[in-house]
Amino acid sequence: MAQLVLESVLLRFGGVTALHTVSLEVEKGTIHALIGPNGAGKTSLLNCVSGVYRPQRGAIYFEGRQLNGLSPHLRTKLGLARTFQNIALFKGMTVLDNLLIGRHCHQRTGILSGGLYYGGGQREEIAQRRIVEDIIDFLEIQSIRKKVVGTLAYGLQKRVELARALALEPKLLLLDEPMAGMNAEEKEDMARFIIDINEGREITILMIEHDMGVVMDISHRVSVLNFGEMIAAGTPENVQRNPAVLMAYLGEPPSLQRARA
Repeated sequence: MAQLVLESVLLRFGGVTALHTVSLEVEKGTIHALIGPNGAGKTSLLNCVSGVYRPQRGAIYFEGRQLNGLSPHLRTKLGLARTFQNIALFKGMTVLDNLLIGRHCHQRTGILSGGLYYGGGQREEIAQRRIVEDIIDFLEIQSIRKKVVGTLAYGLQKRVELARALALEPKLLLLDEPMAGMNAEEKEDMARFIIDINEGREITILMIEHDMGVVMDISHRVSVLNFGEMIAAGTPENVQRNPAVLMAYLGEPPSLQRARA
């Protein structure tokens, strides 16, 4: 069953078309990779889903509900969470505080009782901290829980951003290049966490990633964008052999590649 559906989405910036009538279906419970050359429109698509951009035409549905016109915070309440290509954490705050901020949409206590840290406010914060500590244990960042985010290595900051997205308790997690800038060991850890999130926490994942080895290893489905158009979709094996995909990445048809080999 499709949990996320995009129907003929058109996004323009002046005379530049970022997405040209793009259609996409992400099935519930899958890891769905979105790939394509730089500038293909991948991040623009995630921005349309999360509400950062509003397409000029087309429709976006999440679990049967149309998202067009909904603000980002309302989409978050429906169960959408994301990470960013460029890390968007509060660098001057601790890891723990960043994760607690991710619980904002689940907090019900008012400013007064929360500020006094008494009664319902106290009970709610204790409950929220339990959830956050579980995520910290899950992503193995116990040793940095009280460290200021800006002092951490890049790979750890990416893991903290993933943790904050999980703190929202999403049904669909949008990951924008979660392994960019990481070394081989960090990529292995991140790939393991993504699989565990998908299988253990039963969260659907739509992921932009440039490491084709990772994409082919962990994805159930792959969709390919090029110059704002969807040129292929299917299993990793089928997409890997698709002539249009080879042309987009290598700039020549498969027949010429074989001839040159």
